[in-house]
Amino acid sequence: MKHLLDTRELTREEAIEILDVADYMAQVKAENRTLNVLNGKTVVNLFFEDSTRTRLSFEAAEKRLGAAVTNFSASGSSLSKGESLKDTAQTLKAIAADAFVIRHSASGAPQRLAEAGWTDIPVLNAGDGTHAHPTQALLDAVSLRQYKAERDGLNSPRGTDLSGMRVLIVGDILHSRVARSNLWLLHTLGAQVVFVAPPTLLPLNTASWVEEAGVEIFHDFDEAIATNPDAVMLLRIQKERMNAAYFPSAEEYTDLWGLTAERFATLQAQPQPVAILHPGPMNRGLEICTEAADATNSWVLRQVSNGVALRMAVLYLLLTDGSSAKLYAGDES
Repeated sequence: MKHLLDTRELTREEAIEILDVADYMAQVKAENRTLNVLNGKTVVNLFFEDSTRTRLSFEAAEKRLGAAVTNFSASGSSLSKGESLKDTAQTLKAIAADAFVIRHSASGAPQRLAEAGWTDIPVLNAGDGTHAHPTQALLDAVSLRQYKAERDGLNSPRGTDLSGMRVLIVGDILHSRVARSNLWLLHTLGAQVVFVAPPTLLPLNTASWVEEAGVEIFHDFDEAIATNPDAVMLLRIQKERMNAAYFPSAEEYTDLWGLTAERFATLQAQPQPVAILHPGPMNRGLEICTEAADATNSWVLRQVSNGVALRMAVLYLLLTDGSSAKLYAGDES
């Protein structure tokens, strides 16, 4: 794996390898240890779009692996003077960057950086436009796999996939790179993905998703809940990407597509706990009620914690010759 640009290109074996390494890194993090496997390497975080969780998570991951960290922000940089992405990347490579982590508002920018021949170092996509957010989908898969292992009484999720799981992804599918990345990854790992949204918040190409990934689509949240899901992931309404009215009011959205206290109670009445997920930031009272966000079966904070471990795993696999087999055999070099 030279780059991580999109989950659609990952095989089942590659995905499970990343998840297995992430579980090992979670142990390292829980023991408050650092692995200096990236000592002497510099990772540049290129953030052309605002971020809190993803940026801090990558920084924490890089530092736990012993890398030197350089943070680049578009505001206040030479981009404001007209410098191109190409010149920015080549300048940073010239000052000894070993990998780029890039978030950009333009879909396809990370792939352009990786494949245009401007540089020959690994590129990690930290979110591009409405296209993809592979590390978010991977950390969601880490969380879902841990939930499944706990539910099924397994000592470890290592080597397992998500076969048999039914996952509802609810909300603003149209503008969500998280939904797209989760669709391909969860399908690859054997889960049944279900999109729940008003017609105005679904893209036009859903027929191809149904054909290629077998996604199910519901416009009625209550009907989707009645299908007994194993997990429900709520998505934020991305007002910053909207240039029109996609639903009449916030109140109507909550009433029809929000995880209200009443819907959460229905989920809680299922025979087994339903995992509640959210990529953050949450809008409490809009897409998710406080009862669900703070419940014992809410994985929201564990998603954040797993994000650091997952990003450690991806950096480790891209920048070293390591593997899960080496780590679990005790070789942390």
